[in-house]
Amino acid sequence: MTAVELRPPREELDAVAGMESWIDTYHAVRGVTSQQTFVFLTDSAVGQREEHNLRHLVTNIGEDAPRERIVPFLTAKHSLYYCLSYATRAWQYGFRSLVVLGGDQSVGPTRCVERGWQLRRALRERQAGLELGGWANPHKDAPAQVGYLLEPEATADFFLTQVVSHHDMAAIERFLQEAERQQLTIPGVFGIFYYRSANHRTLNALASFLPVPEPSLVRDFSEGASAEVICAQTVRALWRVGVRHVYISNLPIAGAPRILKAIIDHASRT
Repeated sequence: MTAVELRPPREELDAVAGMESWIDTYHAVRGVTSQQTFVFLTDSAVGQREEHNLRHLVTNIGEDAPRERIVPFLTAKHSLYYCLSYATRAWQYGFRSLVVLGGDQSVGPTRCVERGWQLRRALRERQAGLELGGWANPHKDAPAQVGYLLEPEATADFFLTQVVSHHDMAAIERFLQEAERQQLTIPGVFGIFYYRSANHRTLNALASFLPVPEPSLVRDFSEGASAEVICAQTVRALWRVGVRHVYISNLPIAGAPRILKAIIDHASRT
């Protein structure tokens, strides 16, 4: 499975800018899902307040994209009432999966529950039919990360991972080996970040939220590799170690379908 992670328009945009941004989002979601690809739509990514992803998906995209291929994020950085109502509305609107996370505690509102699994458990009691996604970080202690997913209260039908890179395959291989050792069977979707340039200021800011292999990226770009080729190298490296499900984050909204196709084409050439 291949998926992309997109961000809804920021809440503070004025009416005209917000409308234009949603038009771009509409075309991105429609274009990506038409390629038999899934779309994850974030919920207040990196602390920035974003438009209500579920409401705008229904209002702006309507029936033009298959809702079973659109997976909204829901973080615990809302009231519990909001989260429970969100799950009910998602099911009523025809969405069949949610990624449910605690949310970054260093920015934005506080969580309504301490951990993401607590919110997933509450949602499962409220809306049993929804598939719920959890989270794992291959860059942290592998036995612990796999163990969290195997705990009875984890309430996860699948999981996403923090973004990874072909420049740090050792961490990925440790995670995969541990998943096999502990007999983890739920599917995982491994994250890949689409680095658009080697700009130091941008990479330094990103490093506050995710692991960034800056020296290696600087070298890749300086040697003439394009952003698409660098991203494809990670896709290919993951395929080689047995990963079959990936999502690509940070694609430009306006060109998401075209860039995704270019990445997969590059990855498939060898």
